[in-house]
Formats: sequence, structure tokens, C-alpha cells
Amino acid sequence: MPGEAFEHVRKVAGEVLHAAEYRTELYEHLREVEGVVWKLERAQHFHEPDTPSWVAMVSGDWDRALALMGEMRFADDLPPRAELRRLRIVETPPTPYLQWEVILLAARTRAGERARALHARAVRHLEEHAPLPELLILGPGLMYEVLYDDMGAHVGGRRITDAGVIDECAEIISELYAEAEDMVAFHDREVAPLPPPSPWRILSHPGHP
Repeated sequence: MPGEAFEHVRKVAGEVLHAAEYRTELYEHLREVEGVVWKLERAQHFHEPDTPSWVAMVSGDWDRALALMGEMRFADDLPPRAELRRLRIVETPPTPYLQWEVILLAARTRAGERARALHARAVRHLEEHAPLPELLILGPGLMYEVLYDDMGAHVGGRRITDAGVIDECAEIISELYAEAEDMVAFHDREVAPLPPPSPWRILSHPGHP
């Protein structure tokens, strides 16, 4: 069963890395990896206080959030020798965070990332026991389960090297990605027409300061 692959992620052995250690190790691998890097994002809220645009968004200053986003250099974040394919699971109407992030991901896609959006209803059959994990797959022998606390703040990653589990996950993510929609097209249809999220909506969701 496809959903069992993600259950295997939760059960397989892995080494937990704290945030700083995870980032250092990840960026070292991203400089060297070739081929396709898969990223799966499921949560609808994240806490990103190190991103000025996010801080402006949760402070209710939407115009400044967009202006700061426009100053970000997305191409600098891309792996130099690999293609980053991000599968972003989305629910509609979007949370304030997701509204903000889809704009950011559309910009990243224009800069060379290959991000696609897939509605959550397409993965319900895989979430009988729990939501999909947040995953980053760098090759047949290396995958990270990206870890967050209850607020949605990044706290590190769990390094997984079990080739069987990694292959199962990569195959399912690839199949879901094939069903998904280009992020720019999704942004233009679902997010671009929306008004800025109201402060009360932002504060009613987890992840605000």
C-alpha cells in the first residue's frame, strides 16, 4: 500500500540532527548532489522568524512582506548541479501562511526551482494514520525528515539512509508530482486574486510571534 511508505519513515532508524547541524550538513550535500532533489511539504503553517518577509506578513504589513520578498535572491538557494522538485500540498482556501508561501514559491519557480501544488484531497488516502511527513530526498541513500515543533518552527532533521524506505518515498512523491500543477499557474489562479490576509486571520493560526 502506498501509504505504508510514509509509515515506514516514522518507524525506520534515523539520526536526529539539531537545526544548526542539519543546515550545515544539508548545504554541504546540496553543493555536491546531482540529479533530482525531492522536497515534500505538507503542513499549512510554518514559523519563520529568520525571514524578514514572513515577519512583516505576521505583523500585518502585507505590502512590506511582498516588497521584502522581491529583494530575495532565490536562484542563490538552488543546488548548483541538481534540479529541486518541490511538491507543495495545499488546502483551500489557503491559510495566511500558505497564501504568502505560494507567492514565494511562484517566484522561486520563475528563478529555476520546479515547484508544483497538489490539493490535499489527492493525498487523503495516504494519511489514514497521520499527515504526510516533511521530507527532503537527496538521492537513493540519503533522505531527511525535516522536523518542526508544535508552533511550526524548524528544529532540525532526521537523517535516514535506508535505501528501501527512501526508494518507496521517492516513487510515491514522483507519482504525486506528476499529478500536481505548476506553482506559477496555481498562484495565478488561486492566490493572485486574493486580498491580503486580514490580521485577525493571521493571528488565529499557529505560527505567529
